[in-house]
Amino acid sequence: MYAVIKSGGKQHKVSEGEEILLEKLSLDAGEVIEFSEVLAVNKDGNLNVGKPLLEGAVVKGKVINHLKTKKNYGHQNEKKKRLQKKTRT
Repeated sequence: MYAVIKSGGKQHKVSEGEEILLEKLSLDAGEVIEFSEVLAVNKDGNLNVGKPLLEGAVVKGKVINHLKTKKNYGHQNEKKKRLQKKTRT
């Protein structure tokens, strides 16, 4: 059994017991989240596809933790000038 949900402008294929990485959510770790934007559900070989969403279908999940990485800085040089920029990517 799997479902296709929409979160943060992206579509994710999820199945039961699977961990996925999503964009930043406004929930604390350990809270339950419900995804009401379900695009498709495949259960026992029967695929139900919404137009565009399935009505009444809800996928529940749990926020495990929030990841935070170091900031990435790019470096730009302008040709034939002595100008260097430190940009944030």
